[in-house]
Amino acid sequence: MADGPVRKTLPRLDESLLTHLTPFSRLEGRQIRTILDLASSRRYDAGTAIFEEGHPADRFYMLLDGYVRVIRITANGEQVTALYIPSGELLGIARAIGRDSYPATAVAASESLALSWPMALWDAFVRGYDGFATETHKTVGRRVDELHERVTEMATQQVEQRVANALLRLISQTGRKVETGIEIDFPITRQDLAELTATTLHTVSRLLSAWERRGLIESKRKRITVREPHALVVLAQG
Repeated sequence: MADGPVRKTLPRLDESLLTHLTPFSRLEGRQIRTILDLASSRRYDAGTAIFEEGHPADRFYMLLDGYVRVIRITANGEQVTALYIPSGELLGIARAIGRDSYPATAVAASESLALSWPMALWDAFVRGYDGFATETHKTVGRRVDELHERVTEMATQQVEQRVANALLRLISQTGRKVETGIEIDFPITRQDLAELTATTLHTVSRLLSAWERRGLIESKRKRITVREPHALVVLAQG
């Protein structure tokens, strides 16, 4: 995937850009000003890799807008979607788990905007900014919990339950209210959903078509809207 435009240092944006984001919410304005002055920004088109699995972890990121799909490559070369990251969260935080390379590939699931800093600044952020380390550990913990939950689902649940759980998780994390229900707020294909639930495109297509006929969901143009969340909860519970 193309590297895209060269990163550019941000103009002097208002400190309120970061004050509502939990890793920086305990900081004073002057501290946030320093952090912003050290940052670079970049806008990513949907489908663009922000960083790639196995590459040196030379930067860490704060996603300001958009959604990111985290991809792992299995030993036999298959692509697996591990999770989705919404705006307002850190990513590329390899140093937090003791790595010097990225453990996965991050791809913009929609047009996205991110700040980034050189990884060489990581230790200074952890030492110098109140709450940054705590919130980073919470972020890592949440993602590990989600991955463990997914592994448990794959080991114990039927495909229909896994797909229902994946849709419920996505509308919980990224859903927005629309006239017909709750829409997943970024383009997602049936292939994406198949990778997320460790099943086949054929199976996901069959399930979504059946649920659409029953009025539980709408699926069109890479957009999925859940019309009957409670019915999906029942399916997810088997």
